[in-house]
Amino acid sequence: MHLQKQQLIVFLGLISSLTVAFRPLQKSKLEGAWRLTEPSGTIVMLTMADNYLIQTTYEPNRFVSTRGGAFRQEGNQLSLMVEFDTQDSSRVGQTETYPVTISKGQLTMTSPGGNRVFTQLSELSTPLTGLWRITGRANDAGQMTTMQRGPRKTIKLLTGSRFQWVAINPQTKQFSGTGGGTYVLKSGIYTETIDFFSRDNSRVGRSLTFKAAVDQDEWHHSGQSSTGGAVNEIWTREK
Repeated sequence: MHLQKQQLIVFLGLISSLTVAFRPLQKSKLEGAWRLTEPSGTIVMLTMADNYLIQTTYEPNRFVSTRGGAFRQEGNQLSLMVEFDTQDSSRVGQTETYPVTISKGQLTMTSPGGNRVFTQLSELSTPLTGLWRITGRANDAGQMTTMQRGPRKTIKLLTGSRFQWVAINPQTKQFSGTGGGTYVLKSGIYTETIDFFSRDNSRVGRSLTFKAAVDQDEWHHSGQSSTGGAVNEIWTREK
């Protein structure tokens, strides 16, 4: 029993060391929102903030795929530590490296399938720009319940104009759902418009409005969901 405890401590220490080693020393020039529109009309969106990347492919009325994780840029190399991938869950836990170049508002990413050129969206940072994780939710009685940290998590990545949430468990490689689109934050009111939703395409195009109170690394999010239910949540900035 004592040996098993020692082995667990060593394992957790190794994971912590790898996480720290992967963490970038400074903000990447890649951060922001980048879009590629294929001739068919299919959109591939790259969103990057707080050194976290999500790539999502969708059509006007159909979600196609999404993948993402922590990333680091070193020169012309982008390294992605995959946390979720709806097309191939076997990639979860792997680190992938891609050559990248930025020129005149365009990002060229080279992969085995060839070069893909994304155009940067014009946007300004907001108090919500970054990577957030849900840490509290009110129950039916209105009492806020703290959500214990574990391998299963729901995160939300926001640039200056784009948002996307994903519910995942990197440990089991499980993906539970995602949704995203554009948002506007003005005078404490947060309005998001849905561009894609993996569980229900009928929600695409809807706009939802919430109250948003941001206090340093905590975001209090309240209002009504797309189904009419009450929403009262606490999101905490991931570091």
